[in-house]
Amino acid sequence: MTDPIYAIGDIHGQIDLLDDMLARIEADGGPNAKIVFLGDYVDRGPDSRGVINRLRLGVDSGRNWICLKGNHDRMFEWFMEDTPRHDPHLLVNFFWLHDRLGGVQTLESYGVSVSMDERLSSVHERAKKAVPQTHVDFLKDLTLFHEQDDLLFVHAGIKPGVPLQAQKEHDLVWIRQGFIDDTTRHPWLVVHGHTALEKATHFGNRIDLDGGAAFGRPLCAAVFENGKIWQLKPEGRVALTPEN
Repeated sequence: MTDPIYAIGDIHGQIDLLDDMLARIEADGGPNAKIVFLGDYVDRGPDSRGVINRLRLGVDSGRNWICLKGNHDRMFEWFMEDTPRHDPHLLVNFFWLHDRLGGVQTLESYGVSVSMDERLSSVHERAKKAVPQTHVDFLKDLTLFHEQDDLLFVHAGIKPGVPLQAQKEHDLVWIRQGFIDDTTRHPWLVVHGHTALEKATHFGNRIDLDGGAAFGRPLCAAVFENGKIWQLKPEGRVALTPEN
């Protein structure tokens, strides 16, 4: 028998959903349960600051938590550098503070208001004063993947056919095409978020746990134990089986 491992999908500033899920996991697996958080802790939701603080304090206190880096976490991290760095993956007319990406909501959770009529340097200066260095350090220290037995936990996915150590950070936090449309078996069952669906879904070679909490849907979590997989619902464990 092996201890269960839990995975939580994209949180996006939804602190109430996170706290509810953590309580659900503790009731199922105890206070020392191993949890892998799949990234995207910030943006779009109302309390990115609260989410980061909850995770940071848990890690610092020795909880058995592994926090992966998502593309939104990296965009926030890069914005907080001495000179804000733009993610080249974004469309030409997109940037972290664009309405579609949710960076404004993240800064507002730190008390930093944003107007599109002001210069980026002004917003950046206020953010540097408002965002605690401990939160910036947390973002910098996020890991890109976690491998355990026949499971690979990662934010967005992998480039199929590429050895794990040769995977590029860009793909691990951003990939969709070439991964979500690939049906071949990988060396592991890949557990990821990033691509929001209506519900947690098992595709056979991968499991997508981004159920769209950023868009008003429930936060998703799964339990992996002795080769079996469940989704952790309010009523308890519900088997998560391949869709086809």
